[in-house]
Amino acid sequence: MSATAPPTELLRMSSRPGRLVLATTVLGSGIALLDGTVVNVALPTIGRELHADLAGLQWVVNAYALSLAALILLGGSLGDRFGRRRMYAVGVGGFGVASILCALSPTIGVLVAARGIQGICAALLVPGSLAILQASFHHEDRMAAIGAWTGLLGVATASGPVVGGWLVEHSWRWAFWLNVPLAALVVGLAVSVVPESRNPRSAKHIDLSGVLLAAFGLAAVTYALTITASRPGPWSLVLGAVGVMALGAFVMVERGSSHAMVPPSLFRNRVFTTINLVTLVVYAGLSAALLFLVLDLQTVGRWSALQAGSATLPLSLVMLVLAGRFGRLAARTSPRPFMVGGTLVAASGFGLLAFLPSDPSYLTNVLPGIALVGLGLSMTVAPLTGTVLAAAPDELAGTASGVNNAVSRTAGLLAVAALPPLVGLRGEDYANALALAPAYRTAMLVCAGLLVLGSAITAGGLQHEKPACADLPHLDVTAR
Repeated sequence: MSATAPPTELLRMSSRPGRLVLATTVLGSGIALLDGTVVNVALPTIGRELHADLAGLQWVVNAYALSLAALILLGGSLGDRFGRRRMYAVGVGGFGVASILCALSPTIGVLVAARGIQGICAALLVPGSLAILQASFHHEDRMAAIGAWTGLLGVATASGPVVGGWLVEHSWRWAFWLNVPLAALVVGLAVSVVPESRNPRSAKHIDLSGVLLAAFGLAAVTYALTITASRPGPWSLVLGAVGVMALGAFVMVERGSSHAMVPPSLFRNRVFTTINLVTLVVYAGLSAALLFLVLDLQTVGRWSALQAGSATLPLSLVMLVLAGRFGRLAARTSPRPFMVGGTLVAASGFGLLAFLPSDPSYLTNVLPGIALVGLGLSMTVAPLTGTVLAAAPDELAGTASGVNNAVSRTAGLLAVAALPPLVGLRGEDYANALALAPAYRTAMLVCAGLLVLGSAITAGGLQHEKPACADLPHLDVTAR
């Protein structure tokens, strides 16, 4: 099935093939989500066993996020060119193999390298997941499929902290072994049930200069922010400036390239640009807040890894129940009110969590904030994802998904690298309750402010937006 297949070849949500395709995309994306959640919970234990400082633990997170963010645009365009199902299956299979390397890592350096390989493989599977949904389902069923995808991923997110916390109490290595059988199952399903789709008009050449500039720019900026936490000085400023210049050069190269990874025509669409700006600030706040919360509960609250990981369970359960419903409501009305309200609700949840006492009660101190964050994200994520895909033509489904995923991953990458030094954390302060407590409060308030900014951008940028399932003004894909 091509990206321009007639409607009779497209799937319905109510059909058995449609449900199998949805399940395959959920399971594959769920592996990446589960892995990230488990790693956050395992960081204090990894630090103790592998004798790592704060910078080393940051790189356990950032090595994955950096390679994913730098290559996810390439992954999306490769899916459009060579087949979304094919690239998705290759990415999932490679992720399973890289997880074996993580589980066998003897030092923090080896673990960081293995996490980087995981990120490379995830760059193929993550954009493929949403691109498969966009290319496989009837137009009127796409928002419902994306909403169901968002909600069902809550199962992986919900089980991650609990399963991860339990595994970490035995051995953090088992958190990576868990990915291996799941990856094998997803590859088998992808090959057998997912229809192939591609963009017949995709570029025939790889945008090598764009790939190298994006990877180098992100790596330089991230490394500069990370070493600031342990070795601040002029070197980090110089490296950061070089990274920013490389990213600026990436933009210029893409604008002048005849085979750009990111066609400039995508960003001529106001909706596409606005949604990606919202994604940047919202996912920066979300990624950093969840990391700081788990660290605070273990270091300041002296909770176990299992208890700290389980604390976020209601967030995922709320999304599982409500995300699909909000997605369908946004499809019938408009994404704007849900995204504006949702980001404000989530911001209020982070505001409550900022004021945790040193001996927090789950029911009175943690649960209310987590529930508000879950409700806010349920209102936000499905309308956001559906709208950004609807704003791009079907032929560029993989590229559009790759761009939005790159923005969200880059946001988390930079937030995790930048926020610890900005709030005063250095070296092994993450294990010091007296140092972490005030930094945690400041960080959570900053994250709440980022979500408020996302609400303001949505309100200003989507003033007259139609429902996400309506015929949004698509782009001229020939202007490349």
